[in-house]
Formats: sequence, C-alpha cells, structure tokens
Amino acid sequence: MAIEMTRRETLRRGLAAAGALALVPEWALPTLAQGETDVSFTDVPATFNFSPPTGNNRFLDLRKIDGLLTPADQFFFIQHYNKPEIDAALYRLKFTGLVSKPTELSLADLRSMRSIDVVNGYECSGNSARSVQGLSSNGRFTGVRLRDVLRRIGVDDKVREVVFFGADKGNEDVVFRTNTLKVQQQFARSITLENAMKPEPLLAWALNGAPLDRNHGFPLRVVMPGWYGVANVKWLAEIRLQENRFLGNYQARWYRTVRAVGGTGELTDTETQFIETEVTTLNLKSVIARVRTSAGAHQVLGFVLNDGTPLRSVEVKVDEGPWQRATLDPANTQYSWKLFTYRWEGATPGEHTLVSRATDVSGVVQPTAVELARKKTFLEDNSQYPRKVMIA
Repeated sequence: MAIEMTRRETLRRGLAAAGALALVPEWALPTLAQGETDVSFTDVPATFNFSPPTGNNRFLDLRKIDGLLTPADQFFFIQHYNKPEIDAALYRLKFTGLVSKPTELSLADLRSMRSIDVVNGYECSGNSARSVQGLSSNGRFTGVRLRDVLRRIGVDDKVREVVFFGADKGNEDVVFRTNTLKVQQQFARSITLENAMKPEPLLAWALNGAPLDRNHGFPLRVVMPGWYGVANVKWLAEIRLQENRFLGNYQARWYRTVRAVGGTGELTDTETQFIETEVTTLNLKSVIARVRTSAGAHQVLGFVLNDGTPLRSVEVKVDEGPWQRATLDPANTQYSWKLFTYRWEGATPGEHTLVSRATDVSGVVQPTAVELARKKTFLEDNSQYPRKVMIA
C-alpha cells in the first residue's frame, strides 16, 4: 500500500526492519555475500542487447538484481512516440473537461500538497521470454495522490472517465472506409473515476528519491500500483474528465488481449468464441533472475509481480523434481515486486532447468505456457518461465 512517513516513522520502520532482517538467514537476503559467485544462464542469447543503441528503450538485466529497488540507471523504459524535453519551470498540468473550471497546476503547486511514497513494481504488458523478462523493474515513487488533486480542482457529477494525456506525440493511421489519414496523436490512456478515486494512483515526480529523468517521464508521470506499465502515462500533460468511455488508439485499438472460449480454441473453429479484454491490472507472475553459489549450495533469486493480492506461496522446481517452497523477502510491500529465494542443495555438474510458480491467497496459480494456449495475443504473458543454468 502507499506509505506516508514522517522522519520519526521512517526511523521507527528502519529499526523494525533491521530487527526483522536479523531473524532471516543470510542466504535469504538478495545482496551478494562475500565469496558468492553467479552461475551462468545458458538461455540468454549472446546477441541480446539490454541497452539498444537507439536509446528508445532499456531492458533490465535481471542478473544484476541485488536488492528490492531497481537503480534509476537500470530501470527499464520503453515508449511509443518521442521523448519530449520539458522545462520544469514552465510546466503546467492542465485539467480539462467536466471540471469546475479549467485549471493548470505547476509542479510547485503539486509539490505543496501532501506527498507520499509508493514502492511499485511493474512490467510492460509485452514483457516475456523474448525480452529476457527485462521489461520489468521496481522503484520507490514520490508524488501526490491523484484523488487529492481531483478533489482540489472539483469533479462534475457526470464524470465517469479520467483520461491522461502525455506530452509525447506521433503519427497514426486513421482509416475511414477507403480513406487513410495520417493524424498526429498524443499518447493517452484512461481509467474509470472509481479507480481514480482509490488511494493508490499517484502523480509522481521522483524515483528512488531523485527527480524523474527524461526516460521515465520528467517532470511528472502517472503511477498505477498493480497495473501494467502502459497505464503509467509518462510526461503527463493533461488530465481530462469526461462522461463517455475513452476510445484512444492505445486503449480501444492496441493493448487488447484475445482469448478463446469453448470449442477447440482454433481460430477457424466456428464453435469457439473469442473474448477481447483491455490490458489493465497485472496478472500473477514469477521469474527466476539469478543463481549463485552460496555456502556449499546454490541460491536461487527471483521476483513476483502481481496486482497487490497477498501471496500464498512461491515455489521452485529443479528439472523434473518436486515443487519446493521458496522464502519471501521481508522487505517486500503490497505493490512492490516480491523478491524470493530458494536454497538449492546437491546440484550436480551439467545443465539444469529451474522454474518458479506463484500462488496468491485467492487460489490463483501462475499458469504454464500450455495453460495459456487459448490466449491468442502476445500481451499479458504471465506463464511460468523455465531457466537453464550450467553447473560446473
């Protein structure tokens, strides 16, 4: 959940966390201990570039995870249009549509309101084995609750939809019958007013205690804890309140998931129905990120991403062996990614396959790739992710 902390509360929690960590075996901690060495994965393509030279995106190298927070210079980013350069001194966030009156707030106006910190872990909905699961990260975002800002400006009784427009723009094809037009559009996404008035959505200006950089949406972005990355609009320029459903390109046309229901599930089967849904909250997912030697055994480190539902368990399986329970890091929070470790003993030389699965308290179990076969689009791939390592 969101964390509101005074200096006294920060100190109190720090001491409490130190006491809690003292009860956890050293092998359960994510930091690399003296004498430990990483075991090489054999499933990472030698040609894969975690920081492509174009500078349009960055993938997190999971093999570098050594703590709960992802450093800003390793935090993944991706965008659809340009990366606008914005002068913070001139910046104004516009509020339009069904508001008491059109309003513009400066960064100073927003920072004068009560701020909170939210530790939030999320991924791009296109994250998968193809990107070595690198379109994911976890950070501490600082900002103001969206609902506090909406209450300040006033919301009309007719409002049902809250639309976020980024300053990033690009050309899109708009097709009408036989005509195709090139139209410049801003990136935009929306949520319902009901979701906007929940305590979690944040208008954030800082990541891990420092101002957002250009890659991560400077000077202001939306943070939606428990949601896929597409909902976390960067370079926030305008918030429009409206009654009708928003039908923007990246909401009504893109970022849709198609699943087969009934029949054989084949596209040509007339008995099969295909259900289309919008990409919103995170599906339960776990990933093994590192394997290292540790005190005569091996330590398996990974993370879980989900919508904030408490977890029941995380398990790890080696080759065709049984599922074994992993240990969750006590520093995890509701919307952070959840780090876990598993102590692997008796590893023999050669290549081995390791896989993890998470289960939440509602009984939802992370699916296998076979169980996701009825999902016909590539987004929201939360299937179990087998990893291969070579033990010397």
